[in-house]
Amino acid sequence: MMGENAIFAFSFFILIMSNKIIGLGNALVDVLIGLESDDALSELGFSRGSMNLVGRDKHMQISDLTEGLNYHYVSGGSAANTIRGLAALGIYTGYIGKIGYDEVGNHIESELTEYGIEVRLKKSHSPTGQCMVLISPDGERTMATFLGAAVEMEAKDVSYSMFDGFDILHIEGYLLQNNELITESVKKAREKGLCISMDMASYNVVVENKEFIHDLVVNYVDTVFANEEEAVAFTGKGPYAAVDIIASMCKVAIVKLGKEGALIKSGEKLIKVEVEDANARVVDTTGAGDLFATGFLYGFTRKYELETCGYIGSLLAGKVIQNIGPRITPEQWPELKTILSVKNLL
Repeated sequence: MMGENAIFAFSFFILIMSNKIIGLGNALVDVLIGLESDDALSELGFSRGSMNLVGRDKHMQISDLTEGLNYHYVSGGSAANTIRGLAALGIYTGYIGKIGYDEVGNHIESELTEYGIEVRLKKSHSPTGQCMVLISPDGERTMATFLGAAVEMEAKDVSYSMFDGFDILHIEGYLLQNNELITESVKKAREKGLCISMDMASYNVVVENKEFIHDLVVNYVDTVFANEEEAVAFTGKGPYAAVDIIASMCKVAIVKLGKEGALIKSGEKLIKVEVEDANARVVDTTGAGDLFATGFLYGFTRKYELETCGYIGSLLAGKVIQNIGPRITPEQWPELKTILSVKNLL
């Protein structure tokens, strides 16, 4: 399935044989809360769809405002969601993050291990972080993250040995505010011969770190994932112009457009990916971007053409939005694997 555009796009993977992927992210538990309206967002001062870093006091205010609503707990974190999906598809994966010496941290570690993910976790005496995902009636999610132990991940915690045995480092954008950590990580990963994949993750993180992200993408990153808001925040342009600009900085640029699909550009090749199931009922968009990255990176490891990578990403994203939470259910995976197998993509 290797056309000319695929040969170009994957030229930087030539030396990679096994394509083992390790993720770097905030190790968190997602607390999924279904809102009855967006009034709570207004009272909290949150913009719809934003990611907000909060301290203990704000964390408690959210708990008070949402008391009595339906809560659902699930291990989360953007990079962890992507890595978990890759592991479910049979890719050898690892994960780097920081957790507390508590039950929440033990839950994260044991769950990742159950997926067959190689955990390379640091530990702290601070509580394990939580991300409160406030889900609007239309499925839009607004996140308030109390990082806890996760925020204590520092540049000095990063060692060359963390990247041993892996070929690709996937970074979640929520860490981009920790400039020193990210810089140390990508430098050491590069020196170990890894390619770098990055998901921008949140438009307000992009706005606050635009210059740093620009230098990071130009100097280290091979593949960039961004949604429309993040791409516009980064470039100041609409999605089509934005994907052109980002693609000029790296090997492959992906701009996700929600219900309108996605744009993929590598070199001079521009691809429009359509949504696989436009009529799917949207329950919760949490994890849609993370699972798109799962599908896309899975295609990368199999050296499929970019159109095919985008198709798999869209397929997985379309499934996860039908659930509460950032993951595809055990009941959905067999159906997805059947689809991929029929198309000779598994």
